[in-house]
Amino acid sequence: MSDKPLIDAVVASLKAAPAVTAIVAQRIHASPPRMPTYPCVVVTRAEGRPAGENDAIEHLLTLTCASRFGGPEEARALVAAVRAALHDARPALSGRRLVNLRVPYADVFAGADRETTLGIVRVRAVTELL
Repeated sequence: MSDKPLIDAVVASLKAAPAVTAIVAQRIHASPPRMPTYPCVVVTRAEGRPAGENDAIEHLLTLTCASRFGGPEEARALVAAVRAALHDARPALSGRRLVNLRVPYADVFAGADRETTLGIVRVRAVTELL
């Protein structure tokens, strides 16, 4: 049970979304970079579990939007752009069929370092074998 096809599709969708790339350019990562450049979007958590018939999998992804703009405005705009780009999106997956994709939760808050503002976007998707 791999989340990689979904993660790859989500990253590709965000890199193709003009509202997202206007803020972060192509700094959208499937895994945390060693030395991030801000602002950026990173898939920071992925979990999957069986969901019913047809080898369906429920995927839960957490995307972290990070900004060092000096206030929450950029992080809020980035979270809104990511949410709009992904909610009900239909990206093509390798080896699986996407049943649905939703963004049930988003939040923006100050980072512990007081320099970074973080946004969390949670993505729920269900996929099944082709």
